[in-house]
Order: sequence, then C-alpha cells, then structure tokens
Amino acid sequence: MILYLNGMFVGLLILANIVAVKLFSVGTFAMLPAAVIVYIFTYPIIDVIVEVYGRDEARRTVKAGLFTQVLALIFITITIQLPAAPVFGAQDSFETILGGSFRVILASLISYAISQNLDVFVFNKLKKKHGAKKLWLRNNASTMLSQLVDTSIFITIAFVGTMPVSALIGLIFTQYIFKFFAAILTTPLVYLLVGLIRKKEAPAAFQG
Repeated sequence: MILYLNGMFVGLLILANIVAVKLFSVGTFAMLPAAVIVYIFTYPIIDVIVEVYGRDEARRTVKAGLFTQVLALIFITITIQLPAAPVFGAQDSFETILGGSFRVILASLISYAISQNLDVFVFNKLKKKHGAKKLWLRNNASTMLSQLVDTSIFITIAFVGTMPVSALIGLIFTQYIFKFFAAILTTPLVYLLVGLIRKKEAPAAFQG
C-alpha cells in the first residue's frame, strides 16, 4: 500500500501545481487558488504514512515529493521553451497555465518543504505520546499547524511587497480558514485509510 500512497501523494502535488492558476470564489467570503482543493489531501496521506509506516518512511515520501516537483519544473520549463509548431496556436495559453513566475514557484517549494516536514514531526511526537489512541488529535493538530505555516510562508514569499500588509494578512487568514475546516472534514479519510491498511497488512505494517 505504501507505493499507492506515495503515488497519490506525488500525483496530487503535481496536479496542485498545474491547477494553481485557476482562482475560484467561496461566495463573497474569499477567492482561492484551485490548488487548495488538491493540496489539502496531501496532509492526510502523509499522516497515514506516519501512523502506519513510521516517521522515516514519511520523510522519504516528502523528499520524493520535493524531488518530483523540481523535476517537473525543469521539464515544464523545457517544454515551454521548445519552438511551437506552426499549427499549434495555443503557446500563450500553454505558458500561462504551466509557466508560473519564479517567485511563486520558489514560495511553493519552500513552504512545501517546511510545512510537510513539520507535519511529520508534530504527528510523530503526538503518536509517541498517545500511542495508538487519539488519531484524530494528532491528525488535526499536525495538519492545522502545518497548513498555517504553509499558507503564511507561501503567501508572504509570493506576494510581499506587491500589496499592503493588511491585504497580505487577510489573504493568509481567508485561505487558512478554508484549510482549517478542510482538515476536519478529511479526518474520516485518515481513519478509513489507516483501517484498510492495517487490515490488509497487519501486523507487519503497524508501527507501534
């Protein structure tokens, strides 16, 4: 199952980067990048990996995700720079969708590396403290804290200097509120995946 979890994790990361240019509205409350709909599911997957396979396996998954994102960025840049064929009339759209600014890409990579490793660290600490009990607590606590760090770092690096500080704080707040409630709603998914994996691979897969 770890191969499937790793595949889903990396796939969701790449997909989040692709759809990030699309903005959507949540009523009149907030405007959010479509990437948040995808990216929020990476944290439950990492939590499941820590819970069942251990901290070291989760760290390897995070590293693989970072490596894959950098690799994807390199190849996307190469494909953008390839001379367009005469019959291909969508070069501008292609660049708009896939060619994010360097500052946004840098913000994404830095926030990812810090927040995902923080998620692993906090979840593992709580697991050592509570054992197999209170999965809901370590899942939500680690995810909510990591999402706050991720949102704050990304928006600050990507947009500081381009808007007033008050607008920057408002952007962080509205995005985090969405992610906060998303973390709660994805908790049953964590229980479902952990239960399925333990049932399928127990006792070998269960770490503590």
